[in-house]
Amino acid sequence: MSEQTYQLIAIGVYFALMLAIGFYAYRQTSDLGDYMLAGRNLPPGVAALSAGASDMSGWLLMGLPGAIYATGLVEAWIAIGLTVGAYLNWKFVAPRLRSYTEVSNNSITVPSFLENRFKDHTHALRLVAGIIILVFFTFYVSSGMVAGGVFFESSFGSTYIFGMLLVSGITLIYTLFGGFLGASLTDVAQGLLMLAALILVPIVTIVSMGGLGEVFSSIEAADAAFNAGVSDPADELNRTSLLFGGTFLGIVSAAAWGLGYFGQPHIIVRFMALRSAADAKAGRRIGISWMVLVAGGAIFTGLIGIGYFFNSGEELGNPETVFLRLSQIMFHPIIAGFVLAAVLAAIMSTISSQLIVCSSALVEDIWKIFGKEATPRQQVMLGRMGVLVVAVVAGLLAIDPQSNILGLVGFAWAGFGAAFGPIIILALFWRKLTAMGALAGMITGAVVVGIWGNVDALSGFMYEIVPGFLACLVVAYVVSLVGTPNAEDAAIQAEFDEMSGTAEKMKV
Repeated sequence: MSEQTYQLIAIGVYFALMLAIGFYAYRQTSDLGDYMLAGRNLPPGVAALSAGASDMSGWLLMGLPGAIYATGLVEAWIAIGLTVGAYLNWKFVAPRLRSYTEVSNNSITVPSFLENRFKDHTHALRLVAGIIILVFFTFYVSSGMVAGGVFFESSFGSTYIFGMLLVSGITLIYTLFGGFLGASLTDVAQGLLMLAALILVPIVTIVSMGGLGEVFSSIEAADAAFNAGVSDPADELNRTSLLFGGTFLGIVSAAAWGLGYFGQPHIIVRFMALRSAADAKAGRRIGISWMVLVAGGAIFTGLIGIGYFFNSGEELGNPETVFLRLSQIMFHPIIAGFVLAAVLAAIMSTISSQLIVCSSALVEDIWKIFGKEATPRQQVMLGRMGVLVVAVVAGLLAIDPQSNILGLVGFAWAGFGAAFGPIIILALFWRKLTAMGALAGMITGAVVVGIWGNVDALSGFMYEIVPGFLACLVVAYVVSLVGTPNAEDAAIQAEFDEMSGTAEKMKV
């Protein structure tokens, strides 16, 4: 058999496994709470791996190694910022959010939690939050579909449309029927596949090169060879330095990606689905261990690739293929096929998680405000219809592979981080936050990101999440202080005390 045939067999096995997991989850789903939040019965290991896999898209296996290969370790600051942000999110947000969402009318989405937390009978908070989620995530889902189409086009020579429809279709099927549980369980399989690939590729390459000493000697030789042809010292390379080639504001902007974690609906919803607040400790340990290993593997893959391809004399036309190329060189085609499947896993796990959040925004946070009551069975059907509607719209946006949708990923991350991050933190830790403060802060964060991210002079100066996050925080604080207390303030304070007491008992 040809090399490509082996790889397609591996991809086929991977697809079959995802569909089987989706069918299992379908059998476990009976009402909207099951479909949107797995009945709040997610074990910490599943929640941790699901949160990690749904967060890390193809950027982890292609973008990050490619950036390290081309520029050096200075590109690792994004991974460092994300790891720190994820740790703080698990440490401080996860246990309180899990407790508070149950105490506050058993909220199953981020917008419904905000409405219930502040007893907002106008539905303004829930509606605005739902619209922000729906708009940003529809484009976010579309970017994943574009990535799937480009993957099949570049890896197997298929048409872009075929690859996009195949990846989107498989992901849609297991998400449509399996719901949140299906997305979470497939995330676990995908997270483990990503972990195995990002550990095996660099280790096997290091061994083939004769050890770490030889790897770093080769990297230094590669940089020296490049620098010999450079006349301006400012253009010289030193790819083993975390600071070389970076500015203070550039490093701050890269590390500031970690701020986005506090407001990503598809990540923090995993905290809400835990069996109890106490599970946050085990979830944190598993999730951060996974993240350190995969981020470290991606960074080392990029570095090792510098030395390996310098020694071999092969030039990579696209630095982002360094991970894929090393896997093809180091492994039998069937193993290389599963490494390719790991890239698909990163793309599909993100799409599935975002589809579920979009569905919840449509059904739980928008339709319920204007619609009539429905039976549990009808609610599940509405949830599935929501997934289908968002997938169709995202698919239509993704038909053009040259559309600028992929560029919206960082913009959407900043938008969610700035609009929701400060509000979630304040809602969990500051009892004086009001509904008007939360609404004003949320809108301000989204608007600042929208303006800053679309002005080249500003976005080139600093990543838009930093001013957006700070603006949201300040506005929410000031408006809450000058506003009038809610008529139901006694009930709000009682729920805050109950949440605080539960979190304190857990000592996570």
